[in-house]
Amino acid sequence: MTDRTVIGLSGPEAFDLLQRLVTNNVAKSRHALIYAALLTPQGKYIADFFVTTRDDTILIDVATSHAPTLAQKLMMYRLRADVQIDEVKMVVSRGTGQAPDGAMADPRHPDLGWRFYGDTDYNDTTDWDALRVAHVIPETGVELTADTYILEAGFEQLNGVDFRKGCYVGQEIAARMKHKTELKKGLAQVTITGSAPVGSDITADGKPAGTLYTQSGALALAHLRFDRATGEMKSGDASLHRP
Repeated sequence: MTDRTVIGLSGPEAFDLLQRLVTNNVAKSRHALIYAALLTPQGKYIADFFVTTRDDTILIDVATSHAPTLAQKLMMYRLRADVQIDEVKMVVSRGTGQAPDGAMADPRHPDLGWRFYGDTDYNDTTDWDALRVAHVIPETGVELTADTYILEAGFEQLNGVDFRKGCYVGQEIAARMKHKTELKKGLAQVTITGSAPVGSDITADGKPAGTLYTQSGALALAHLRFDRATGEMKSGDASLHRP
């Protein structure tokens, strides 16, 4: 996977720093792979990533497109903490077949298989878009953008947020959405006849109803206004329905 970068955090205050910043409980990364995100103070998405720990170094597996921004934010929040932040040269592999020794389960969904960090490339030929659409899994830079609220992207179902861990950046907004409101918008699976480019507007009875994203066969992912996504919808020349 040439589109992934591994950032390493080390030093006696590395765990405390990351725990104060990200949506999931970093302590779990001592024994497994976790999924998490860094948010703005207004609760919007900056980057999503996987976290694990190896030899007292926290490894953060992030899309290469978002690695510079994530590293910059970590540097900014570090202040005078005794934490070293460096890129770690290693291969990130993932697959759904036989896992190599040392691979870890993808925490978002059992059908997403495993991820491996090392010197060898074990990537297989899994159709990842088909799996993502089947299980409503958002992708960095596609369904996950700077306008995203993580609960609308399904982060709770993806094991990407811990509501008991304490404060983190953007936590107040996420908690308010969890406990005080019913989500009126969010990522959902739709059936699709025809096709339209990623990012195309969706309408229902001529009114804005959402945005179309990844398509795979007769299914697609879309961010929808649930009150309007109750019947046939249109996106370009494509027709959409919620299953």
